[in-house]
Amino acid sequence: MFDTMTLTKTVGALCAAWLALLILNWGGEIIYGGGHGGYEEQAYVIDTGASEMVEATGEPEVPFAEILAAADATAGEGQWRQCQACHKLDGSDGTGPHLNGVVGRDIASVTGFAYSEVLTGLPGDWTPDELNAFIANPRGYAAGTKMTYAGLKDVAKRADLIAYLASFGG
Repeated sequence: MFDTMTLTKTVGALCAAWLALLILNWGGEIIYGGGHGGYEEQAYVIDTGASEMVEATGEPEVPFAEILAAADATAGEGQWRQCQACHKLDGSDGTGPHLNGVVGRDIASVTGFAYSEVLTGLPGDWTPDELNAFIANPRGYAAGTKMTYAGLKDVAKRADLIAYLASFGG
């Protein structure tokens, strides 16, 4: 039938074609993206019953205002270390806008900073609740934001950070 060399060449050609297909697919994903920022709405959501399990515990969800009231600004300084790579607290801008006076300030209001369109289109102020939602998931709060931070999942740590930022007025 086939000699060893012909079989080797055939298998090698198939592997090379498969590799080329994978590289082209990967390159296309980089160039064109998989939707808006790679995030697409799910077509079908499977209910796992997790929401019923939370309700079944009987423990009411604690309002963020109560968590913020118990927050430790000193512990928030530790959380700030993640932010200071892009933001400053001295009134000057870095990669991101300065954050002194951010609590209570209008959203996207630092003069001279080039915000993403999605943030300039948001109404209102950076209240503690708004900051909490944004810090938890920046891209979920404002899809299309330039901020690349993935988010801080722990609500107590977010409250500590917001308390720390609140200690730096305008």
